Amino acid sequence: MTTVFLFPGQGSQSKGMLDAFAGEDVVRRTLEEASDALGYDMAALIREDAEGKLGQTEYTQPALLTASTAMLRLWRDAGGSEPDHAAGHSLGEYSALVAARTLDFSDAVKLVAFRGRVMSEAVPAGIGSMAAILGLSDGQVEELCIEASHDDRQVWPANYNCPGQLVVAGHREAVERLMELAKSAGAKRALPLAVSAPSHTPLMQKAADAMHERLQDVGLASPACPVWSNAEAAPKEDAKEIRAALVAQLTSPVRWTETVQRLRRTGVTRGVEMGPGKVLSGLCKRIEREISVSNIATPGQLKDCVARFAEGEEA
Repeated sequence: MTTVFLFPGQGSQSKGMLDAFAGEDVVRRTLEEASDALGYDMAALIREDAEGKLGQTEYTQPALLTASTAMLRLWRDAGGSEPDHAAGHSLGEYSALVAARTLDFSDAVKLVAFRGRVMSEAVPAGIGSMAAILGLSDGQVEELCIEASHDDRQVWPANYNCPGQLVVAGHREAVERLMELAKSAGAKRALPLAVSAPSHTPLMQKAADAMHERLQDVGLASPACPVWSNAEAAPKEDAKEIRAALVAQLTSPVRWTETVQRLRRTGVTRGVEMGPGKVLSGLCKRIEREISVSNIATPGQLKDCVARFAEGEEA
């Protein structure tokens, strides 16, 4: 059986997302490690979110990476098998690098906090936006992006999530025009997202430049398994290529549909979503049903999945 570990991106976070495993020592240690690296109480942020920071990009990104890493460590402590491939959606690419033992967790959590901050600063609040377009083909939405873009107000494809679901991003006015055009073209839904930063577009160039500089000081080991790049929908196994891919993903669309399709062509038949929520397992069902993805949201699900994988069963 060929296995992939999948790591979710921003939007999968929720208050209390580690509550089911709160009594586990490895979870406590992971939260403490994140707190030491960042200088604030990660456990309190995830468990209580008393100040409402979990929805702020600078805090969302390290919190989600911490939750995903805690689940990965729970899996390993339970004797779970190692992956043949690792892939993450947007922010999740950093969690995938931690899983492949390429990026140290402490370095990763500081990196994504920095990433969240420079993404928020790259475009002033109120200038950018994102929207999900459901029920049109990728080609139709790509054409509508061109039609909705005028001079200094542009919109681009941002996340190719699955057939019939494409997220767009760009200047607020252009995104609003595109949503109206999409509805007229027969889209089932055109939904504005609660995100102000126009991620995965050329408007993130300032953030990409900052990440390029920041990544030069971070050590990367050779990955224990191929880690798939969002920007190229291709595996990366060289430190220089991985750094370039992490910079490119800020200004390039997330090619998730193509990534899952190519994973299947490499022989992947099962996966585990290592993080809160079920977003990626749901997308995989719509992209490649031959890849069966399990979730491990409870201790019972974790124990069951580890046992099934050990016996060579599907997810």
